[in-house]
Amino acid sequence: MRLSLNITNYSWPDGSKGLAPRLARIVRAADEGGLDTVWVADHLIQADPTSTPGAEMLEAYTTLGFLAALTERVRIGTMVTGVTYRPPSMLIKAVTTLDVLSGGRAWLGIGAGYHEMEARSMDLPLPPVAERFERLEETLRLAIQMWSGDDAPFEGRHYRLAYPVNNPPAVRLPHPPILLGGMGETKTLRFVARYADACNLFDIPDGGQTVRRKLDVLAGHCEEVGRPYGEIEKTLSTRLEPGETSEAFVERCAALAALGIEHVVVITAGPWTEDAVATLAAAIPALDRM
Repeated sequence: MRLSLNITNYSWPDGSKGLAPRLARIVRAADEGGLDTVWVADHLIQADPTSTPGAEMLEAYTTLGFLAALTERVRIGTMVTGVTYRPPSMLIKAVTTLDVLSGGRAWLGIGAGYHEMEARSMDLPLPPVAERFERLEETLRLAIQMWSGDDAPFEGRHYRLAYPVNNPPAVRLPHPPILLGGMGETKTLRFVARYADACNLFDIPDGGQTVRRKLDVLAGHCEEVGRPYGEIEKTLSTRLEPGETSEAFVERCAALAALGIEHVVVITAGPWTEDAVATLAAAIPALDRM
């Protein structure tokens, strides 16, 4: 089982001047501790439910460039980018650039988007849900086209590109992995089956019923499009509880593995600490055996 951390909260007690060194220590600890990926939330205002909208929030792709320069092996990506917040070509180019400069460690984490208050507050586009999913599918199609080296004109309902060139190409082959966030059975999981390399589900305390159902739906979509279900990495987001030991965390992960989860993405209440990262790193030897 793979293990990652997701940075959603930047409110360390020493404020803006201490933010860069604090963040550097966290990501270096993750890199050295054997974690698979460091994810960052992609928002312009703080969306962590344990925080407040006006609290500290960093722009995601600038932050990922900073993290790439500080690390050697850990992968990096957003959990996840709302598809309408950036033009698709700009987003694909940003992920490609990150992949090239990090030596092939970038993810494209993407979803339909949801944050209405953020969109109103920051004048960001957030069209109706149906249109967001249309734009999501076109962006996924465009990403795969550009990463394949095909610079032929792209004609979609919402996006039309005359010359979608992508040079330098991504280092990761066949392309940076695509993770789709969300659990919608009709659209999101169908798009996972058709276009993505990983899904991301939520840890709902119902004894695994929801996760089982969502994975069954995903398997059905895979069968419909003729894709092996095993090609898709099943990830799940959960919270490291205050004071939780690595042994207790491993027990929780074992239960998730029994449901079919292969990669656990961890958040915390409040900003990450080096001690919390150490707790995750201590769990990795046991998780490697799952």
